Amino acid sequence: MFSKTTKFESLLEAVPDALVGMDTSGVIRFVNHQSELLFDHERDDLVGKHIETLVPEVLWHVYLAHRDDYFADPRTRAMGLDLELMGRRRDGAEFPVIVSLSGIDTGDVLLEFAAISELARKRQAFDKAQRMTAIVENSDDAIIGKTLGGTILSWNPAAERMYGYSSREIIGRSIDLLAPADRGGESIAMLARIKSGESVDHFETIRLRKDGSAIRVSISESPIRSEDGVVVGSSTIARDMTQARMAYEAARAMIESSQDSLVSISADGRITDANEATVTVTGIPREELIGTAFSDYFTDPAKANEIYQRVFTQGVAVDDFALTIRHRDGTLTDVKYGASVHRGTGGNVLAVFAAARDVSRLTEAFRAARSMIESSLDSLVAISPEGLITDVNEATVKVTGVPRDELIGTAFSDYFTDSARADRIYQLVFDEGMAVDYPLSIRHRNGTLTEVLYNASAYRDADGNVLGAFAAARDVTKQMQAQRRNAEQQAKEREQLIELQQFQRLTVGRELKMTEMKKENERLRGLLPGGGAQPSDQR
Repeated sequence: MFSKTTKFESLLEAVPDALVGMDTSGVIRFVNHQSELLFDHERDDLVGKHIETLVPEVLWHVYLAHRDDYFADPRTRAMGLDLELMGRRRDGAEFPVIVSLSGIDTGDVLLEFAAISELARKRQAFDKAQRMTAIVENSDDAIIGKTLGGTILSWNPAAERMYGYSSREIIGRSIDLLAPADRGGESIAMLARIKSGESVDHFETIRLRKDGSAIRVSISESPIRSEDGVVVGSSTIARDMTQARMAYEAARAMIESSQDSLVSISADGRITDANEATVTVTGIPREELIGTAFSDYFTDPAKANEIYQRVFTQGVAVDDFALTIRHRDGTLTDVKYGASVHRGTGGNVLAVFAAARDVSRLTEAFRAARSMIESSLDSLVAISPEGLITDVNEATVKVTGVPRDELIGTAFSDYFTDSARADRIYQLVFDEGMAVDYPLSIRHRNGTLTEVLYNASAYRDADGNVLGAFAAARDVTKQMQAQRRNAEQQAKEREQLIELQQFQRLTVGRELKMTEMKKENERLRGLLPGGGAQPSDQR
């Protein structure tokens, strides 16, 4: 019985959990100090009272069932199992508790009460510690715990793999063992920051393995604090940057070897990085370029601003954006810019990567080709698959009497006397790939007609898809007029020939008749007496 304080009671008094002793009838015989605090009762108010004082009546039948089961098979176990029991304080407030029962040699029962909130806190702390241990043990990064003096206290498996030291070899030794002779001051400087409560993030440096080989690492240091917030040590996370550095250097070499100007642009339009091609095309060293406005190096700054603002606001890439870069010496370079976004882990746009290709030669070639097109006497037209005009030369403007900007976007067939026949020419091109010497008549805005022969062919993209048709019309009006005059002349000459032939036939007929008459006359004269002499000849 717990009728008086015993040596055993003194021991229970020192336990940090709430303990209540009761007899088999449920009468409280002992209460420790933690129980007084938990239930807000004085010890003398509880001793001699029934356990119902601490467990509400509404749950007493559940309690009794568990209590009877316990006495049938005494052992230490959670009385509530998965059931939340309710404790009751002096003011009647109820709160969830977990109750465990244990048998005592005297035959009485010892109840251990734990508030669920406190139990949950302990469990959370335990779970957190378990998770942290699992993270440290399974991390690919070396995680090292050390004192403020730099003595190593903990060393995870990744640290063993990275540096070659086992935890038994390294724990208790100085962190300076890992630093090259010329970098010993780094650890001192970082520990000084840790002591002041600061952290060190992603500090790249060189460390030494057990075999003496050097390794490039990225170090992050953070302070370890006691429960009252005092810095008592330091946690180091080291990541092997060897492969990452090699990958970076390979990527950088590719960037520097590019003949295209490559630029990284921040959200406020400032250059954050540039390659050697950018230095060449602007004539400005990299260190001077970085931090300056991207748009400052173009003949049209507003248009240059548009490229990165469009990418930032829309979050999509742009292609073939035409700009002209101005070199420091005044030289101009026509370029086509493409740009894409660089996003953070949360998907937010951090920067724009822009690539510019020098198209000066292409521009010159285009201008030369355009000059040839414009100097052509033939009407040249580009036609879309829908039959709309997409480009024309000056000869087309002259033959139609319609300005270029009015022609573009209108139907190709609208400018011919036979629009249905004009439609067939580009349909023939899209179906068969080309059309040759296709005759049409163009109607000028003033009504003048021009006879033309069209030749047309399809143009395709890199995948072979038809994008449109190029058509060239040669003015054959004079040739057609000459042909008509020749035809008329030939017709007249044929008529004259027919008349001549008819005349010849008539003339030849008369001559034949005269000849026949002459012969007949001679024959008759030969039949007359005297050899055909006339009577006048005999006189």
